[in-house]
Amino acid sequence: MEFKPKSLRQRALDYLGKREYSYFELAQKLKSFAEESDYSSANDKISVILDDFKKRGWLSDARFTEQLVHARQSKFGSTRVANELREKGVADDLIANAVEEIKVNELDNAREVCRKKFKASPGSREDWAKQARFLQSRGFGFDVIKKVLNEQASDN
Repeated sequence: MEFKPKSLRQRALDYLGKREYSYFELAQKLKSFAEESDYSSANDKISVILDDFKKRGWLSDARFTEQLVHARQSKFGSTRVANELREKGVADDLIANAVEEIKVNELDNAREVCRKKFKASPGSREDWAKQARFLQSRGFGFDVIKKVLNEQASDN
């Protein structure tokens, strides 16, 4: 039996069968499998395949954004999610909508993330700064961080 390499179309379908991808992200993955002989024609082939998938509804940046927001919003702030969406090549209008959706529950999510990581509220300036840096690394804005940590301090 002769080994037949997968076509770009089949590889794209395999990837989409596992999870949602943004248009840009899937194009990047497929580029490594395209024949390197003619780079421009490989990009054209990938564009044709992905445009067809978009028309059929198999590939959707909006659906990808929705899925990523759903997966990340309980652990990360709007800044981090927005940056991740930008890296994946999602359009600015979809990112803006995602940020608005995340901001609705961002304060509650930040409280929960902080509560899970730090059992006690900050007792000193150093503790406050440590917890603030942690929340900042998770993509929460300073206004949210300040509210969460000041609420914890006043609860004690």
